[in-house]
Amino acid sequence: MAKMVSLKGVLVVLAMLMVSLCGCSEKTKVRLLYWNIQNGMWSDQPRNYNLFVDFVNSFSPDICVWCEAESIYKSGTAEALDSADKYLPGGWGELAARYGHSYWYIGGHRDSYPQVITSKYPIENVKRIIGEEPDSVVTHGSGWARIAIENKELNIVTLHTWPQKYAFRAADRQASREENGGDKYRLMEIEYICKSTICGHKDASAQNWIMLGDFNSRSRADNFEYNYNNNDSRFWVHDYIAKNTPYIDIIAKLYPNEFYTTMPGKSRIDFVYCTEPLFKGVLQASVVVDEFTTPVRDSLKLSNFYYPSDHRPIFVEFEMD
Repeated sequence: MAKMVSLKGVLVVLAMLMVSLCGCSEKTKVRLLYWNIQNGMWSDQPRNYNLFVDFVNSFSPDICVWCEAESIYKSGTAEALDSADKYLPGGWGELAARYGHSYWYIGGHRDSYPQVITSKYPIENVKRIIGEEPDSVVTHGSGWARIAIENKELNIVTLHTWPQKYAFRAADRQASREENGGDKYRLMEIEYICKSTICGHKDASAQNWIMLGDFNSRSRADNFEYNYNNNDSRFWVHDYIAKNTPYIDIIAKLYPNEFYTTMPGKSRIDFVYCTEPLFKGVLQASVVVDEFTTPVRDSLKLSNFYYPSDHRPIFVEFEMD
């Protein structure tokens, strides 16, 4: 006597067949936190980074990217640490474990201002970028890493461009300022980084790419706030990205005609860019402003330093197909 097949069983088989035929897959949710943490989170050194770890844990991030990820000064001072006394970057494995990340990666760098990625997932180095002597030095370096998340590939490019108004190694700094030397240098850096990463891939617009960091430059998308001249050199970096790459400025795209500073004053110089496949999956994104992240200047002793940093973090949650 033939066995009867239940209707439920038939439906399950049909559903599995449809998934197989269409190549459908479940979406993967990813939470990313970026921050320029100023001198290796110098302000939280005396507390063993407890406030910093609590802050990171409050977001339950899958991936973090930190600019200025090296210890530089003794706590509460501008006195340089000896190399042997620097907890970071060598201690990132230990520190990241406190907020649940088992993996960390440091990008290419020539100085004490590297970028570091920490992650719940293994991180593969693709390229550490420092530029070429004498004319193409990427001052604070850059890194191109790849993370596999549930069989989905994510490319992450970190950067921190030259911060001054004059060009790197300018012989006459005042003359360099007057001819927009700093902006010219940052333009060189972003061209070098993009050509070394995303611009070398014909199908990059269909792939999962993120580029993020401290760009030390302004975006034309924010000019309703700045009111600069249309040809202002401070736009050059982001104009290059807009014209030559498939990247999308997440904050500007989500919040057109809304301004979100990432600095103590009115200046958005920290950015998270991504390609279209990732942008379509963005669930939320924001410049984080709370009691801990609000910059407070040390006006008495160290006028150039802020607590906890002179930058604000950016948080992005997205789904990957």
